[in-house]
Amino acid sequence: MPTEADSLSPSLSIPAGTDRPAPGSWRQVSLFGGLLSVDNGESSVVSVLFPALRTALGLPLAALGALTSVSKLVAVFLGPIWVLVAQRYSRKTVLAVCSGLWGVWTMACGLAQNYVQLLILFTIAAAGVAGGGPLANGLLADLFDDGTRGRASAFLYALAAIGVGVSGPLLGQLADTEDGWRYGFFAAGALQVVAGILVLLFLRDPGVGAAEPQLGAGARPSVRERDLTWARVRELLRNRTLLVICGQRLFTGQFVLLAFGVTFLVEERGLSNAAASTITLPVAVAYIAGTLLGGVITDRLHRRNPRTGRIRVMQCVLFAYVAMAAVTTQITWSSQSAYFLLFALIAAVQSALPGINRPLTMAAVLPELRSAAFALMLSVEAAGWAVTTLCVGFVGDAFGLQTAFLWFVVVLTLIGALLITLLYRTYPRDAAAVQAELDRRSATAATS
Repeated sequence: MPTEADSLSPSLSIPAGTDRPAPGSWRQVSLFGGLLSVDNGESSVVSVLFPALRTALGLPLAALGALTSVSKLVAVFLGPIWVLVAQRYSRKTVLAVCSGLWGVWTMACGLAQNYVQLLILFTIAAAGVAGGGPLANGLLADLFDDGTRGRASAFLYALAAIGVGVSGPLLGQLADTEDGWRYGFFAAGALQVVAGILVLLFLRDPGVGAAEPQLGAGARPSVRERDLTWARVRELLRNRTLLVICGQRLFTGQFVLLAFGVTFLVEERGLSNAAASTITLPVAVAYIAGTLLGGVITDRLHRRNPRTGRIRVMQCVLFAYVAMAAVTTQITWSSQSAYFLLFALIAAVQSALPGINRPLTMAAVLPELRSAAFALMLSVEAAGWAVTTLCVGFVGDAFGLQTAFLWFVVVLTLIGALLITLLYRTYPRDAAAVQAELDRRSATAATS
C-alpha cells in the first residue's frame, strides 16, 4: 500500500532548481516531436484506410492485426539496436535517419501489388521507426530536469498526436479514390523524409546527463561509461521500477483501439470508411488537450509528493480508461456523434500516460542508461501490442470486434492497472538510489 511504501522508502525529494529548462529546450523538443508526429505514417495509413486497402487487395480482417503486430515485433529487436548505433555515432544523425529519411520505405509501401509485398515493405518501414521512441525520450531527459519532465513528455506526445489528428481526416478522403491508399503511403513517407532533414539540420544534442543539476560538465558520463555493456544490461534488468513499468506496458490494450477503431466503426457500427476516419480529428484534439493538461497536473502532484504522486495519477488514469473503454465498445450507441464523443474522452484519458511513465522511468534510471531503458520498455510494449493486435484480428474474425475488445482492451488494461500497485514500493527506493549516485558523482568531481 502507498502508506507502507512511504514509511519504508529512503529520503526522496526533487533537487532544487529543477523547474527551469535550459533556453531553447522547448524549441529542440519541437523538432523531434514533429518527427514523431509523422514517423508512424505507415501505421496511420493502414489503420485509417484498411477498409479500402482490404477491398483493393482482398484481405481478411486478420491482415490488419498481422500488419500491426509485425511492425511492433520488429521494434522489439530493432529498438535496442538503434540505441547501440547511437552510442557509436551522433544521436541526432541516427534519429534523423531511422525516423526521418527511412520514410522512403513508407513511400515504397504504396507500390505493393499484393499482400506479401505490402507485408515485407511495411516491415522494413517499421524497422526504422523503432529507433525514434528510445532516442527521442533519451534526448528529452537530457533537455528537461525532473521538475519539468511531465510537461515536456506531454508536449512531445501532444505534437505526435497533432500529426494523427491532421492526417486522419485527410487520409480518410482518399478512401473513395482509386488507389487512394497508395497516395496515402507516398504522402506519409515524404513527410517523414522532410522531418528527418529538419532534425539533421537544426537539432542540438545537449549531451547525456545535461539536465541533472548535480552533474557539471566534469561529472557527466564519459563515452566509455555510456557504452551499453552486458554488465549495464544486467543492471537495467535488476531495476524493479523499470520491470514493473515494462510489465504494465505488456498488459496494455489501449493501442488496440488506435489500430482497430476505424474498422470497428465500419464493421460493427455501420459507418462508412470516410465517415469513420473523421473520428481521428476529435480524438487528436482531445488527446492533445489531455496530454498537455495531464503533464501540468502530474508535475504539480509530483512536486507535492515525489514518492507516489505520479504513481497515483497513473493508476487513476488506467482505471478511468478501463471504464471508458467498456462503455464505448460494449454498448451500442444510436448516433455517430456519441461514438465521436466517447472515443475523444478515451483519448483524453489515455493521453496522460506518456507524461507519467516516461518521467517515472527517467527518475529511476541513471542518465547513461535511459535510452537503453526506453528501448527495453518500448520493445516490451511493442511485443505486447503485437501479440494483442494479432489476437484481436483472429478473435475479431471469429467472434466480432466487440468481443475482442472486451478481452484485449478492457480486461487486459485492468490487469495492467492492478500491476502498477507494485510501484508504490519499488519507485521511491530506485529514484532515491539514482539521486544518491548523482550526488556522489557531483561530490567526486568537486574534489578531483
